Amino acid sequence: MRAGFVGIIGLPNAGKSSLMNHLIESRVSIVTPKPQTTRRRVLGIKSSNDYQIVFVDAPGVLKNQKGLNRFLEQEALSVIQDSDALLAVISLDTETREQAAEILDLCAQSKKPWVLVISKVDLVKHFSRKKAIQGLAEGRKGLVKILDFSTDWKSEGKEEIFETLVPFLPASEKPLYDLELFTPHTVRELSVEVVREKCMEILEKEIPFQMAVSLRKFEERKGKKPEIYMDLIVAKDSHKPIVIGRGGQIIKKIGMKARQEIESLMDESVVLKLEVVVKENWSENKNMMKDLGYVVE
Repeated sequence: MRAGFVGIIGLPNAGKSSLMNHLIESRVSIVTPKPQTTRRRVLGIKSSNDYQIVFVDAPGVLKNQKGLNRFLEQEALSVIQDSDALLAVISLDTETREQAAEILDLCAQSKKPWVLVISKVDLVKHFSRKKAIQGLAEGRKGLVKILDFSTDWKSEGKEEIFETLVPFLPASEKPLYDLELFTPHTVRELSVEVVREKCMEILEKEIPFQMAVSLRKFEERKGKKPEIYMDLIVAKDSHKPIVIGRGGQIIKKIGMKARQEIESLMDESVVLKLEVVVKENWSENKNMMKDLGYVVE
């Protein structure tokens, strides 16, 4: 048996979360078209009789030295450090050559084996960039293979990733996690991420990036529907009416879509209650960030 951790790194909105969900054939990481969707490392597990790969979806790599962005940067760099091997995800719509090179540099400097996955290869108008990205990667230290990815990827592509990575995982007497698990995250943790995903999808402009979701209570009682209470935390008083919407339409829409997905996750009906809470400039306050689980040392 071989078992270990494979960090999935890249720029924000490169397709890292879509790749992990595809590899483990379950929806663990939230996916939206907006950058900074992933805020904490998310684990997805692929197991067989011979190996267990724990994929770690890292936040998009940023360069920032304060607040939430600093946490995201540190979390991404920590995933690189803690992994046995890496998947570097570079999308065809990456804005500049320098941005792509930054990710490739991180992989080469890590002194770990890594695979380059060129994502969004179905973007025909950018297909000419594929050779340029390949050229940037070739010859860099630690590069094992270059592969393509799009959401209509065939199963053979997944197997090629697994076969490429397994030899670089440590030998292990037993799996790191139960073979039946596809993630070690609890239903409570996943529920919070589902609500945040719906906020990202439904709210416009900058609001989602200045929001956090906090679980206030998760109450399970015999013979009754589980009751879940969450706070949607915004950074300014002016954001609260935007999140609520006229007549409560926006928060109702967020709640309805999130509840449906949580019910699918739990395989039972639930009661989901959302409340908008203002915590002025929470993303720049160390104590507030720590309370929300965004710990910056």
